[in-house]
This record gives sequence, structure tokens and C-alpha cells, in this order.
Amino acid sequence: MQTLTRLDHIWTNVTLKCRWKRTTTAFKLCTYPPEPVIPVKKPFKVDVVGGKWYSWCTCGYSKKQPFCDGAHKLKAPSFTPLRFVPDKDMTIYLCGCKYTNNPPYCDGTHKQDFIMSAPLYEEKDS
Repeated sequence: MQTLTRLDHIWTNVTLKCRWKRTTTAFKLCTYPPEPVIPVKKPFKVDVVGGKWYSWCTCGYSKKQPFCDGAHKLKAPSFTPLRFVPDKDMTIYLCGCKYTNNPPYCDGTHKQDFIMSAPLYEEKDS
């Protein structure tokens, strides 16, 4: 029996065969972590327009931080952007570390040890 000791965030096709049924079930298994990556360790100061829809990136892979650019569709399919509409024109601070307890707003979580000691996400050249 072969044992996997490390997964490199790849898509793997898996087919299950059940002895008691004559059918097989196929699905894709994603090895990306269930937690978001950390693009920055500080908030984003953003001027927003009241009544306009915004999509805050929850996965951390977007190149248009703090907003979503759809990168989660390939890199983190279990994530979806958080959509919000401000009541009025204002300046807000959106979370950059993605671990806030008040999404999408920064609550200072980026100052905690587990964020400060964590590595920043850097996209690898393909």
C-alpha cells in the first residue's frame, strides 16, 4: 500500500467502486488547505460608495486585493467572495490577513502572534 506524506495542492480524480452496487462514483478531491492564505498583514484603507456592491476576497489569492478577481475558482474552490453594500460614502478598513472575526472589516487580528509568525502568500511563477 502506498502512503502519501505530502500533498502539493493539486486536483486529484478519485473513483470509488462499491461492491454492493454496480455503479461508480467519481469526484474531484482538492488538496488546497481549508484556511485562506495571507496576502498582507495590515488592513486596506478603501473609499467606498454607498449603495454600490463590493466583493471582498475571502481566500487571499486575488491579485486585486482586497477585492475578489475570481482566483478562488481555480485555487480555492471552497471559498466564495463576501458581497456587501455600504450604506453611505465613507472610508473603511478592509481586512488584509483574511482572519478577521468581523468580515470584511479589519478587527486587528493581524496583530496576533499566529498571523505575525505566518508566512505571506507569494504566487509562484509557473
